[in-house]
Amino acid sequence: MTSEHKAALASGRAQGLAVRRYLEALERNKPRRGRRPSRESLERQLEEIEAKLREADPLKRLHLVQQRKAIQARLSTGEGGEDLAELEAGFIAAAAEYGERKGIDYSTWREIGVPAEVLRRAGVHRGSGPA
Repeated sequence: MTSEHKAALASGRAQGLAVRRYLEALERNKPRRGRRPSRESLERQLEEIEAKLREADPLKRLHLVQQRKAIQARLSTGEGGEDLAELEAGFIAAAAEYGERKGIDYSTWREIGVPAEVLRRAGVHRGSGPA
């Protein structure tokens, strides 16, 4: 295997990883129905759980501890979910070449949720890709 071939494979893997990480982050941060609880609301729920834990029977305690862990996980991701800026930058650098190599057109990127502005900045335009 030539060094050029190895470099091309490494580049393809890096591009694939950048695209995958960005798309997974988009999926995790997809808007959901209903209101998202505020940070204060989640912290208040934690306080209520802590108060209930003191007097709970073992089975109730089990469920309260699980609720506490779930709320703590939500708090650790932040109020607005994760920051997409770094992942978006990696996607922008990789998307055009990756899409061309894999035969992914503009409408496919849009259908899975990539914003038009991100595609524009990545150099992926309407009519680009296979017919």
